Amino acid sequence: MMRRTKTPFVLVPWLLLLVGVAWALWPVMGTMADRWARDPRYAHGYLVPVFSLGWLWSRRSAMASLSLRPSGWGLLLIALGAALQLFGGYFRMNPIEGSALILYLAGITLLLAGRQVFAQAWQAIAFLVFMLPLPWSIENAMGGPLQAIATRASSFGLQTIGLPAFAEGNVIHLEKGRIGVVEACSGLSMLITFVALSTAAALAIRRPLLDKIVLVASSIPVALVANIARIMLTGVLHETAGKGFADHFYHDLAGWLMIPFALVLYWLELQVLTRILVQEEEEAPLLVGLTPARSARVPTTG
Repeated sequence: MMRRTKTPFVLVPWLLLLVGVAWALWPVMGTMADRWARDPRYAHGYLVPVFSLGWLWSRRSAMASLSLRPSGWGLLLIALGAALQLFGGYFRMNPIEGSALILYLAGITLLLAGRQVFAQAWQAIAFLVFMLPLPWSIENAMGGPLQAIATRASSFGLQTIGLPAFAEGNVIHLEKGRIGVVEACSGLSMLITFVALSTAAALAIRRPLLDKIVLVASSIPVALVANIARIMLTGVLHETAGKGFADHFYHDLAGWLMIPFALVLYWLELQVLTRILVQEEEEAPLLVGLTPARSARVPTTG
């Protein structure tokens, strides 16, 4: 006789709740996807859920061995997510409204799977915060200082390598032209992208916790260095290759080249951390029945 397989009823609650979340957040998710497509600062938004799913897939073996122990604390997180969504929707704040997705997913995981599974999955859920655009107030507050830092540091760097350059506001004047460090080129886009990139790297690599914290924290200076290097290279091209080629590089090619440049900086940083922060090796256990003095004189063969 053929054995009848049981219908996986355990998937039904998951599907129902996830469909409900998708229905509730569909308008705001559509708005965020449109922002990813139009705003280069958030072009990485499409890759964030892909990384989170990949992270969960890499831990599938560990989660499969855990027992499901539903926790009522998940209802509290779902309720907080609903309150956050209502707050963001009432005040027309899409980033706040969209952040309810993280609370919803965390609550569903706790409610249906329990704390053990949540302990394995919370990092992938929390990483979804990088697909949320920053509120306009935060972008405006950060854009001005970043523009000023990029302008002054790039002007100083160009002077250091022997090129005549001086900063006037957010414009760098050169001998054969000028570079306008507009808001879109303030470095905010690199900062957002590099914070997400360094966090993803910290989750993926097998390193001590301190190394991971330093890696994520260094994303801010790395973003500043990368943006200053882009502006300086544009200035050099202005003086050597002409305005047309320099402008093309500044607005098109430089953004792509800065990502591998940042990866090289991260790699160098990890190499330095490896040599500075040395892990202590565990002492080898002594042979049973022997004192330390005798175990040191155990004869070896070969």
